[in-house]
Amino acid sequence: MGGVLQGFLTLVIVIGVGFAIAHLKIAGATAQTVLARLAFFVASPALMLTVLAETDVRQIFSANLIASITSVAVSAVLYVLAARFIFRRNASDTVIGTFCSAYVNAGNLGLPMAVYALGSASWIVPMLLTQLILLQPLGLAILDLTTNSQNHGDRRWLRLISQPFRNPLMLGSLVGLLLSIFSIHLPRVLNDPLHMIGNMAVPGMLIAYGISLRLGPLPGRGEPKIQIGYIALLKLVVQPLVGFVMARYVLGLEPHAVLAVTVVAALPTAQNVFTHAVRYDRGVILARDSVFVTTVLSLVVLIVIAAVLAPS
Repeated sequence: MGGVLQGFLTLVIVIGVGFAIAHLKIAGATAQTVLARLAFFVASPALMLTVLAETDVRQIFSANLIASITSVAVSAVLYVLAARFIFRRNASDTVIGTFCSAYVNAGNLGLPMAVYALGSASWIVPMLLTQLILLQPLGLAILDLTTNSQNHGDRRWLRLISQPFRNPLMLGSLVGLLLSIFSIHLPRVLNDPLHMIGNMAVPGMLIAYGISLRLGPLPGRGEPKIQIGYIALLKLVVQPLVGFVMARYVLGLEPHAVLAVTVVAALPTAQNVFTHAVRYDRGVILARDSVFVTTVLSLVVLIVIAAVLAPS
């Protein structure tokens, strides 16, 4: 347990550094943007490529993937039912709310958690695949059909089909998977620079995340608190609970795998949900407040999960 909690403490300290330098005005919004973009578009794909190239592919396409899909599906369905029959949201808002309830922050927070708290970036891959191949394309397809999107006909479907393959994390993961499947070893002249670049990913993401916590806007009053609370309950309690039950009692995974599935499912709402909301001009306040609330509460939830489930 000590190793896992030490990993979480390391993350919190680095996030705190980002918060502090923003508070002291050493770094501002520009630094946050540069760090986040460098980590997302350059360092993270390099990290995923090198880690997965050295990982047994059976660990990725395993029962963990089933647990991830199930946790996402249960949380998503529960939100859709409430949105349609209790909150009376329209179809577009329901998609954004579903993203808020089930789409985890696998990049900016999940990747560092996997590396430092769980021991390997490979633990985040099953959830990443679930979101980029299943949840996101389906949700964006509905948004395209229910809004006045500028993408029509073949262009719209081409954009939807290509969506997963335009994500840098997905591209890095796919290359790494192919290298692992075919047992291809990169020459040192390529492998060493990729490792060096990949090592920037975690600290860059965490410092940018800390800066965002200090500079980010506080939630407004545009959405009923009960709806934001329900989303937070689904995201931070129901989804990890389903993942835990599936991993431990249905699939019978070993203790560290149970911890990994539960931690990944308990990650907060991904920040790109807000990007999708702005892009389609639907559920913007719902997305913003959900990202803020789940992000603030998630660190406590994740530490509690680690304390309870971490193998002795």
